[in-house]
Amino acid sequence: MDDAHFTAPIARHIWDVKYRYREAAEVYDATIADTWRRISHALAAADSDKELWQGRFYDILQDFKFLPGGRIQAGAGISHKVTLFNCFVMGAIADSMDGIFDALKEGALTLQQGGGVGYDFSTLRPRGVQAYGVGSVASGPVSFMRIWDSMCATILSTGARRGAMMGTLRCDHPDIEEFISAKLDPNQLRHFNISVLASDDFMTAVRNDADWPLLFPADVCGGGEVLLRSWPGYAEPVPCKIHKRVSARGLWEKIMRATYACAEPGVLFIDRINRLNNLYYCERISATNPCAEVPLPPYGACNLGSINLTQFIREPFTGQARLDLEAVGETARVAVRLLDNVIDVSLFPLPSQAAQAQGSRRIGLGFTGLADALLMLNSRYGSDESLEIAQTVMQTICHAAYRASIEIAREKGSFPLFDKEKYLAGEFVRTLPAEIRNGIAQYGIRNSHLTAIAPTGTISLLANNISSGLEPVFDSEFTRRVLEPDGCYAQYQVVDYAVARWRAAGNADSLPPSFVDARHLSPAAHLAMQAAIQPYVDQAISKTINVPENFEFAAFRDLYQLAYDQGLKGCTTFRPNPVTGEVLRGIEEGIEEGLVASHCCSVERDAD
Repeated sequence: MDDAHFTAPIARHIWDVKYRYREAAEVYDATIADTWRRISHALAAADSDKELWQGRFYDILQDFKFLPGGRIQAGAGISHKVTLFNCFVMGAIADSMDGIFDALKEGALTLQQGGGVGYDFSTLRPRGVQAYGVGSVASGPVSFMRIWDSMCATILSTGARRGAMMGTLRCDHPDIEEFISAKLDPNQLRHFNISVLASDDFMTAVRNDADWPLLFPADVCGGGEVLLRSWPGYAEPVPCKIHKRVSARGLWEKIMRATYACAEPGVLFIDRINRLNNLYYCERISATNPCAEVPLPPYGACNLGSINLTQFIREPFTGQARLDLEAVGETARVAVRLLDNVIDVSLFPLPSQAAQAQGSRRIGLGFTGLADALLMLNSRYGSDESLEIAQTVMQTICHAAYRASIEIAREKGSFPLFDKEKYLAGEFVRTLPAEIRNGIAQYGIRNSHLTAIAPTGTISLLANNISSGLEPVFDSEFTRRVLEPDGCYAQYQVVDYAVARWRAAGNADSLPPSFVDARHLSPAAHLAMQAAIQPYVDQAISKTINVPENFEFAAFRDLYQLAYDQGLKGCTTFRPNPVTGEVLRGIEEGIEEGLVASHCCSVERDAD
């Protein structure tokens, strides 16, 4: 291999196709080191001491220690006008034909520049309601989602970088049952991930086997029995007409039956998301980015990066194996500045997106390679020891990130939406150590949010096929098909990074003693790992709960409830099924079956 940094052929392919800078026939990045230099130089431009920070940025990028989001790696320092942000939540969709198609246009422009998009369709009136201005009847939000789906397919057909979409709907919207079942048809909404916005009241109603009202603002639907509700698109709670009452438990059953059958919808525990939002005092969230690790307000953007834990294991596979937490913390501190600088040097598809990013200066620092790091530490994924390791790592990253953001605020100022008293009163911020909260009180903080766990599918392949994000190892080795620049597919034999390291150390074709793959873990083990780190993640976690095809529905039906009870902000599952296929079985129309699961995007869709 002509670049010593690549030990896996697929890694060099990913770099060459997705992240290597070239203009027509002229290649600017001769090696991956050139790519790191390009990124470091571009992002250090936002600092007064450019040379100092260019060097520090390069140091954490070198050897894949820190992996910025894919749009940063592909777009920083190039001549094209592109955004460095991977994904956006778009503005509220006004309930009118003009409003719907204005929102569609904004989504198209964002997808064209390579950003994924998230939308809450709850603002659209339900199917069958009279549209009095034109004397017609509304067709409902799901019908308009099909227009978005076609738009996305059209954008992709032009050769634009592949993006993904998230669509959400409230659990009390009158069309929620149609939304839940929409993707049971394998031909419907294939470019969407979908999630139900499940409120605390709904979860209580499910537990109590109570009736559940489906409703919509009465100023649209006319008179009848009403309840006062907060609703997207309205500044204050409004009277909402009850269209019908259903069994909450029966509606929950429909959600679980659908996700058992086709891996969707996921659920977002939206009240918990808003209650724990550091900017609870100035924004209301009702959607996320396509992989659900970043809940965002209208026009909010994802600015993500992941620390590669495999590069911080000392003496791997030995009795002295250890994780260098001090080095992890130092890398986190530099990475915060790198991601903060992205906000200042990036372009944005829309002015409203720039205003939102600059107002909150959200970043999402997380980790990847956890499962491989555990293998190198001789710890079995899902064991009590592994949960403790993961939690300690996330605590280290979280606290280092907050300290770094305070230091940058001393130098450059706090984010514009910062309100000291209200920010410090936030539910998540109150859990931080007193020393950090005192620092915020004295100096402010540069970034409203600092941590998130992304799926990292593509950038983890780039880093020589490390395990992705929080996920367990998929398998020790397998064949993977990836898209070539000419539109054809190439096959690569892929070996997991930690397994390859183990074998290179003289262990032939054996597996590390603590090896376990995703298919042999219980769903409870998946959830436990997610729950272990959630207390140190101020945004959310992209995690797919894998279950075997023969997993009984009687046991499956409680998984989302268990996720709620464990304090998670959302959950998605994947069970091999006739609609989406099997994990890594193949690629159809640019979507890698199974790897997409519910909220994870494939290499082709490039959400990271």
